[in-house]
Amino acid sequence: MKSKILVISGHPDSQSFCSALARAYAEGASESRAEVRLLDLSEASFEPNLKHGYRQRTVLEPDLVQAQQSISWADHLVFVYPNWWGAMPALLKGFFDRVLLPGFAFKYRENSPLWDKLLKGKSARLIVTMDTPSWYNRLVYGRAGLKIMKRNILQFCGIAPIKITEISPVRGSSDRQRARWLDMAKSLGKDRA
Repeated sequence: MKSKILVISGHPDSQSFCSALARAYAEGASESRAEVRLLDLSEASFEPNLKHGYRQRTVLEPDLVQAQQSISWADHLVFVYPNWWGAMPALLKGFFDRVLLPGFAFKYRENSPLWDKLLKGKSARLIVTMDTPSWYNRLVYGRAGLKIMKRNILQFCGIAPIKITEISPVRGSSDRQRARWLDMAKSLGKDRA
């Protein structure tokens, strides 16, 4: 059976290096005969602010309805985004706030602190760019942003296992180094398919 892979580029600039990495991953997976969908959040049209929290349902824009359909369809999710101020960009966080809703991604149990994880059976890979060296992010910051993404968002919804690829430091990197990173992303896509 073919792998069904959804690649989500979470950088707000469609011309970013993250967008190029997302396209490279998708290309590698397609070459290995996986079914691939690419969602570039910079081109999606939606209000990222969950204005009423969970008190009142906000109607999903067509791009978010399609995103939920693609998440349901996929067996593997790939998130490509930069680490800004120790976490994901606001656009990606707003996407999660709007899309990973109760009844779709999780469901609280009545009279219980527990919840049902509605996205079980899916795996994920994070491809995260940083200007901070990986060793510094790990030793000084404790990989806080990556832990939030892995534990507090994806695993909360049942997505596991989750693999993480850190690309750093991007600032000051040469064209040659960026080409190697793009080749690596393409190889990761081929290996997953």
